[in-house]
Amino acid sequence: MNNNDVLRRLRYTFNYNDKQMIALFASAGLQVSREQVSQWLKKDDDINFVNCMDSQLAYFLNGFINEKRGKKEGPNPVAEKRLSNNIILTKLKIALNLKAEELIALLGSVDFRLNKPELSAFSRKTDHKHYRECKDQVLRNLLQAIDKKYHVERTSKFVKESADTGRNTDHKTNYKGKSSTKKSTKSISQKEEPFVEGARPNASAIYVNPNKKQSAQDKTKRGVLKLRPEDIYKQPSKKS
Repeated sequence: MNNNDVLRRLRYTFNYNDKQMIALFASAGLQVSREQVSQWLKKDDDINFVNCMDSQLAYFLNGFINEKRGKKEGPNPVAEKRLSNNIILTKLKIALNLKAEELIALLGSVDFRLNKPELSAFSRKTDHKHYRECKDQVLRNLLQAIDKKYHVERTSKFVKESADTGRNTDHKTNYKGKSSTKKSTKSISQKEEPFVEGARPNASAIYVNPNKKQSAQDKTKRGVLKLRPEDIYKQPSKKS
């Protein structure tokens, strides 16, 4: 593994954006630009890829510790000029506040077996007789286990802007791909008619079904007899 691999994996796991990455470096005392961060995070075969130096990754890991454990008062710790897998593992252990048993269990979650004496040997000084070099395999599995346990999902909504697409923004799209349509804006000259509850277009032309059954209320109404004038003044016929 190289320093850029470690940087990329931690950025992905904790979902740091460029601004947060810059802040982590600054927290440990190193000012970096967005362009530098972008170059370090490029793929190794990218034309703009730049190697992250040991001292630069050391600043980042110190900032990572500050972010996870809280920054201590006083001057920042001196960043190492030379890093090893042993130092990186130790810094990750400190940042995530992992005890030996917890780190061993963490590695076990990705089916990587490590016992306590072996882990202790990684923390020894290089001139100690029990010192052991931390191989890439150990660090790679540790980063994988950290991602499995601490991975931060993206929760912010994505809003499609007209500047990005060149289209009108009558709708917005969130990160799940759902869209919501806005009501079209009426022209100033077009007056909006007042809303009346129950009103419909052509409400005055109410249709009455001629075959509608008469309700019980209608049946109780008294009928009105209509007579013509000649029927009223008609003389009664004589009986024969």
